[in-house]
Amino acid sequence: MTIAALEALTFGLGRLVEAADAAGHRLCLLTGDRSVYRHELARLAPEALDIVDVDTRDASASAAALAAVPGLKGLVNTTDTWSVPGADLAAGLGLPGPDPAAVRLLRDKSRVRDLLHEKNLSRGPALTIPADPSAAGEVLRQIGLPVVIKDSAGTSSRNVWLVRDERQLHTALREAAQRPFTGRLFAEPFFAGPVYSAETLSWAGETKLLGVLSRQMSPEPSVREEAAAFPVGLPEPEFAGLQDWVGRVLETAGHTEGFAHVELVLTAEGPELVEINRRIGGALVGEALCRALRTNVYDAMIAVALGLRPALLDAPTATGPASGFVLVYPDRPGTLTGWTGVEGLAAFPGSPEWYPTAAPGDRLEHVSDQRGCTGIVLTEGATAELALHRALSAAGSIRPLIAPR
Repeated sequence: MTIAALEALTFGLGRLVEAADAAGHRLCLLTGDRSVYRHELARLAPEALDIVDVDTRDASASAAALAAVPGLKGLVNTTDTWSVPGADLAAGLGLPGPDPAAVRLLRDKSRVRDLLHEKNLSRGPALTIPADPSAAGEVLRQIGLPVVIKDSAGTSSRNVWLVRDERQLHTALREAAQRPFTGRLFAEPFFAGPVYSAETLSWAGETKLLGVLSRQMSPEPSVREEAAAFPVGLPEPEFAGLQDWVGRVLETAGHTEGFAHVELVLTAEGPELVEINRRIGGALVGEALCRALRTNVYDAMIAVALGLRPALLDAPTATGPASGFVLVYPDRPGTLTGWTGVEGLAAFPGSPEWYPTAAPGDRLEHVSDQRGCTGIVLTEGATAELALHRALSAAGSIRPLIAPR
């Protein structure tokens, strides 16, 4: 029998293949671009999985490809971009899966913000606005400053503006007028404090907080993700409080099954939502979870795809090593020709590993969000703090080489 994946995150495909195999199934990846998985596929034997090359942005083509998969028992979707099409396809094929209406809600950050505000789970509402400087007055009246302007269905931190004064607000709206959006533009309050992610697993309304991921953002005004570490050692009362809060947030938003990557700010007045992603965390979050929990957490993803309660809900808390990882960006746009320093990683503590996200010859047009990331350095440590320090040290020795445009 077969489990199909409608695209996937850049990393974790190997873990997913192992999980499908452990459940007695073969994995079949539907993808419109194999190069996204070049690192993972290079580590897998060619016969480890089936790959169907199809335009996954074409719902009809994807449906036809899935209909041709022999013995299809489940559909896995680990991305934001394909979450709604994946839910629709699973429902259309009679496969286990989430309610498509609930998935549509989670893909709309402005609707989620308003719903949580209505239920007293967030201090800030959302304000849908036109991508035009004329919206400045309404933003100032309804939301105030500081404010965050962003795409309601955006990914990878693109099309996000942190605005602290009226000049920045007009500049952001002028820039927004020149850009395409996946959803629609909206404004929400800025919440001051460090950013974290709650990594959770849910089933039948039960939610388990698997751990908390730290997230280091770039200096303002950019909001590029720079580094992360897992699991953060929160005091027990704070961890229990966050477990309760994130459970109520997910229940209110209609997320009842599968992984969730809940981005939040720990403000002076408690947690405030940034956004909910109904998937396992991106970059190397999945790998960090596997190491800290000493298990292949992708087994739970396969179980949910088969309509089964995941055993991970009953697993003990993290007993394995903590992980820290740092995203490596170039200092300017251009063509990547390679890196210096990768060969010297073994000299650093924490068993550093290099996960490239780009290849020599790739054109890097955007360096202010995750699209400009060329690779990730992952290290281990006894604590998230130690692992992150090691990752920062090792990543500091790597420099992407960029040729002029």
